[in-house]
Amino acid sequence: MATYVLVHGAWHNGRCWERVVPLLTSAGHRVAAPSLTGYGDKAHLLGPEVGLDTHAGDIVELITEKDLTDVILVGHSYAGLVISSAANRVPERIAHLVYLDAMVPEDGESAVDVQPVTQALIDRAARSGTGWRIPPMPELPPPLGLFGVTDPADVAWLRAMLSDQPVLCLQQPVRLDNPATRAIQRTHIHCVADVPEGITRRPVPPTQPNGTPAQVWELPTGHDCMITMPAELTELLLKLG
Repeated sequence: MATYVLVHGAWHNGRCWERVVPLLTSAGHRVAAPSLTGYGDKAHLLGPEVGLDTHAGDIVELITEKDLTDVILVGHSYAGLVISSAANRVPERIAHLVYLDAMVPEDGESAVDVQPVTQALIDRAARSGTGWRIPPMPELPPPLGLFGVTDPADVAWLRAMLSDQPVLCLQQPVRLDNPATRAIQRTHIHCVADVPEGITRRPVPPTQPNGTPAQVWELPTGHDCMITMPAELTELLLKLG
């Protein structure tokens, strides 16, 4: 039995994994898909003080309180930063880091460093009434849709779970200064269909930080693959268990 912790990206909550969780559990594995502070059942905690450090702390607290070990830690999109920071705090509990169409930071980098287009979101928030809230991205014409989701029923379901993103999440830097973190195996899963203009993906170096060859898989779908291709995503995740 493997232990998977699935971490959602910006604006989403833990419900976005509802099509993946039962597939992993039916295969005999333990799965947690929490909502980060400010989202889902924690939406009432949304505030300007919520940042990347808050979200990394959410995951560390979950792992330590449940005494989870050998965790396969999956981060989607913005959560690539979250799982990196969390792993830096408890590397001895992490067996594998999975960057799912995710930001992949170096030590000291923020979301703006990894994905410069996010600065435009921060600037837009600064011109708004509060200055700290970034509303969800708008739905785009097909085939881009809402985070790559185009089925009308799925779009409605997804939109109902989205919340604003605090600016601090995109400004706080990742800390990757624990040498033990470099030893953790990594896998990158890229969603390669219909990438919106302005979104750039860093090339994955051929060698991982632990010295082993890079492992990169692709899914022929849009960004929210846990909604559009849950079975195919699960098949890939099961290879790591």
